[in-house]
Amino acid sequence: MAEKTYTVSGMNCGHCAASITEEVRDVPGVTKVDVDVPAGRVTVHAEAVDDDAVRAAITEAGYEVTAAAQGAAV
Repeated sequence: MAEKTYTVSGMNCGHCAASITEEVRDVPGVTKVDVDVPAGRVTVHAEAVDDDAVRAAITEAGYEVTAAAQGAAV
């Protein structure tokens, strides 16, 4: 299991979190999405994180990825 955290700009409410969660959850292999609106972070748990697909999903939801950090494999 892999984990990657993205810094996302433009999130400011629960609807933002729901929109991102809905889009990212549809990326193949994603098992869990955690959105921290106040911190502007989205953490994706997946068998193998497809970075391009996750970034595209966040963009599709209407937000911009400004940074990404690989978490520890579980």
